[in-house]
Amino acid sequence: EHPLVRPLVTDLPQAAEVLAFVEQISRLDRITRTAATTEKLGVFTGRYAINPLTQEAIPIWVANFVLMEYGTGAIMAVPAHDQRDFEFAKKYALPIRVVIQPPEHTLDSGTMTAAFVDEGRLVDSGPFTALGSAEGRERIAEHMEKHNLGLKAINFRIKDWGISRQRYWGTPIPMIYCSGCGIVPVPYEDLPVVLPLELQFEYGARSPLAEAPSFYAVPCPRCQQPARRETDTMDTFVDSSWYFERYTSPHANDSPFDVHAVDYWMPVDLYIGGIEHAVLHLLYARFWTKVLRDLGLVKYDEPFTRLLTQGMVCMETLWCAQHEWLFPTQVRDGKCVECGRVVIVGRMEKMSKSKRNVVDPDEMIRQYGADTTRLFILFAAPPERDLDWNDQGIEGCYRFLNRVWRMVRRIIANSPGLRRDPAALLAASGAALALRRKTHQTIRKVTEDIEDRFHFNTAVAAIMELVNLLYQFAVEEVHDAPTQHALWEASEATALLLSPFTPHLAEDLWQQLGHTDSILRQPWPPYDPTLTQEDEITIVIQVNGRVRSRLMAAASIAEDDLREAALHHERIQE
Repeated sequence: EHPLVRPLVTDLPQAAEVLAFVEQISRLDRITRTAATTEKLGVFTGRYAINPLTQEAIPIWVANFVLMEYGTGAIMAVPAHDQRDFEFAKKYALPIRVVIQPPEHTLDSGTMTAAFVDEGRLVDSGPFTALGSAEGRERIAEHMEKHNLGLKAINFRIKDWGISRQRYWGTPIPMIYCSGCGIVPVPYEDLPVVLPLELQFEYGARSPLAEAPSFYAVPCPRCQQPARRETDTMDTFVDSSWYFERYTSPHANDSPFDVHAVDYWMPVDLYIGGIEHAVLHLLYARFWTKVLRDLGLVKYDEPFTRLLTQGMVCMETLWCAQHEWLFPTQVRDGKCVECGRVVIVGRMEKMSKSKRNVVDPDEMIRQYGADTTRLFILFAAPPERDLDWNDQGIEGCYRFLNRVWRMVRRIIANSPGLRRDPAALLAASGAALALRRKTHQTIRKVTEDIEDRFHFNTAVAAIMELVNLLYQFAVEEVHDAPTQHALWEASEATALLLSPFTPHLAEDLWQQLGHTDSILRQPWPPYDPTLTQEDEITIVIQVNGRVRSRLMAAASIAEDDLREAALHHERIQE
């Protein structure tokens, strides 16, 4: 498609062959032509170009993999260092000249089986020989610019974007086609163009709008002669690329959104979505936002401050030779309940209706409750990882919540009507102080896991550790005020920390702990930094890089005292 092809071959013997090749390749789409697996084809034009740096004559070929929109549409092939050029040169027995050598060995063009495309050092490159390839590219480009032999340019891969779709559901394109005036925009006062509600939808190749004269038959805004409205609509990304701005002011009628509301609310603090949106929707949204920025409608560059892409819920597939894919409820004791055949258990796959590896959430809620179901989904895996569904996991979460319920009920029964007494908490020592430390360490960890890392699974695990520590107390035998208050503090913290995960259970426990206001109205529990520090720490003792022992030492121990304790440790003395 290069405009120089025909003039180059005019009156040459190769003209017929070249033009026939051009006609053949012009029927192929660009994706096919540039695919790595497509055979590299070409034909010699009979003409030569002069290398501006070496003054050598270079044969000019027409090739199927060189596109007009890449650079100027004419490239300098480098077979030794571009795989497509290498395959082309091999096919047509063209010279392969190595000009970049790798650091670890020497390339021989006669024995090369693939192009060398990594960084290396220039060879046989005149004054640029021995330069690193990256520096060499810059120096050669500078030399050519200096001597008016060429210009450096950035080649963007962005292409024109067709956004029209032949369907009803989309933003109308506000253009009118007039036989006399051409393409005429819909006047500003007639915007927006609204989709008609009374339409007869039928199957067909054309949009329903193209079958609705009441929509497309309009007068030309300029000459008032009969004209035709555009019946294609814009792709739905035109709507989904800025909905978050519209959310800030949904009742704005004279503009897409209120700029003051957008300034207050945007950008979005946290965007949660599937990884499948990363290439399309998020790209469109960023592009759209930058257009709005350039128009002066928004003041920010990026629509989303933070992104979390969650994994998928997966489950084993079940296959019956007679009934094909089965729901889990259609299998009993490893056999199909319909025909009795042995069921083949497949690998973990994304839950889908087509393969029937799904779980009915209503059934889970009926059996275990909404809180247990929520807790398992959040606990089973980090949010960015896939979750492998299994019944044992949800059973474990059900048992844990029952343990929480029983323990808090025991603490309430042992200290009915207890109210927090700061003096009693400050007097805690021994096991009670250790419990207070664990409580505040748990608050800190859950806070950090939720706010900073979104690792809900480790946050739940930390709460489980706190509950395990509570079970080490013989609650009914606790009668001293400091321990009672430490247990009560831990119970309140457990309810508050669980509330985002299991809101119903947490609300019930909160009310039983004597609070009249909803737990949803409570501030997030703070932690005391002094209580999050351990009294003792584990010190690993190494000799010549090998771990010989460990010792417990006060967290505040001085370095000299620690060294002395390590040297006198019995394992080190041996």
